[in-house]
Amino acid sequence: MPEMTSTIDRIARFRREPVAVQALRSTAAAVVSYVIALRLSSEPAPLTAPLTALLVVQVTLYSTLTTGIRRVNSVVAGVLIAIGFSALVGLTWWSLGLIILASLLVGHLVRVDEFIPEVAISAMLVLGVTQVANTAWDRVLETLIGAAVGMLVNLLVAPPVWVGQASAAITDLAARMSRLLDHLGEEPPGPAKVEQAAARLHEARRLDNDIAQVDAALRQAEDSLRLNPRVKEGLLFRLVLRTGLDTLEICAVVLRVACRTLTDLAKARPDGPLFTAEVRAALREVSGHTARAVESFAELITAQVSANAEEAEARLTGELVVARASRDRLAELLLTEVEEDPAQWQLQGALLAEIDRVIDELGVDKRSQRLLEELDRQTRSRRGGRFASRLRRRRANGGGGSGGAGA
Repeated sequence: MPEMTSTIDRIARFRREPVAVQALRSTAAAVVSYVIALRLSSEPAPLTAPLTALLVVQVTLYSTLTTGIRRVNSVVAGVLIAIGFSALVGLTWWSLGLIILASLLVGHLVRVDEFIPEVAISAMLVLGVTQVANTAWDRVLETLIGAAVGMLVNLLVAPPVWVGQASAAITDLAARMSRLLDHLGEEPPGPAKVEQAAARLHEARRLDNDIAQVDAALRQAEDSLRLNPRVKEGLLFRLVLRTGLDTLEICAVVLRVACRTLTDLAKARPDGPLFTAEVRAALREVSGHTARAVESFAELITAQVSANAEEAEARLTGELVVARASRDRLAELLLTEVEEDPAQWQLQGALLAEIDRVIDELGVDKRSQRLLEELDRQTRSRRGGRFASRLRRRRANGGGGSGGAGA
């Protein structure tokens, strides 16, 4: 019984996975469009219909509405070009070259943007399969069937929400930053400290690629929240995650600079220790509390339940209070060390400033201010868009040219 229960739980979790939901939606749309096309098209195997349905059933409803029309235009344009060529010439090397060139040029004219190659692909498929214009018109019909079914599936079966994947990516990024911060105060004896500092710098640089991947996951999540009937506060979710990732990106940049500072310090002091024992202990303390603050910050911006958010905010606030106190102690110790040996005071001061910047960026007040500013900007942008739309309609209807007081 326990094994059966665990299997049922795994199946239930799989059914809730966005990847599984998207695969089922795409399969259903393709099969339905193929069945309809079998009845309406004279082609024995109307595969253009399920192909178009697969292209139109995008990952999110927003991307479907924004890219579906361009996909349909690209396929229809390619089919129409193939109709003209099939009525005039056969399939030869020079006619293939001409149809590709014409398709790419027409793709720019009909403004299908990133789907320009699909114009040529559709034209080649039709010209290669058949040279009869009537059959090519069946391809147009199949394309329209597939597009209609794909749109209908997206409207009736809400696409999955990808917030969970984006939240997991943000949490994973914060965990890697936290591990790097935890090791920031470690210093092996002898020349090995230069190699270790260089390795940490390389690890900090890899965070740039990690942030790019998280940004891609977040863009997908943002699209899944737009125009989705399953989401009531999509704008707020998007802004919380986006502003949170912006903060982590700033912290990652500052962390990379801090690793560069420590590397320069290690190269400047290849034989002696970087810091005294007290300074090393204070640096480990402040970097450890900052590391836990980064994890609490990620938990705060990805929390879906208010109780969890409040708990994460309390932990974040507590860690930052201790981190600031540790930072003050570190500043006093560094000041004493600089007075005794001012040779590398620029690097030591830079390290202290970089720690300050990370702690400041993670502050709850700073996060709230950034979120409110973004909400205000989005609100002004929407109002401005509605105002511009009303103004354009008024001018089209013969309204005043200036649109000043009336608008």
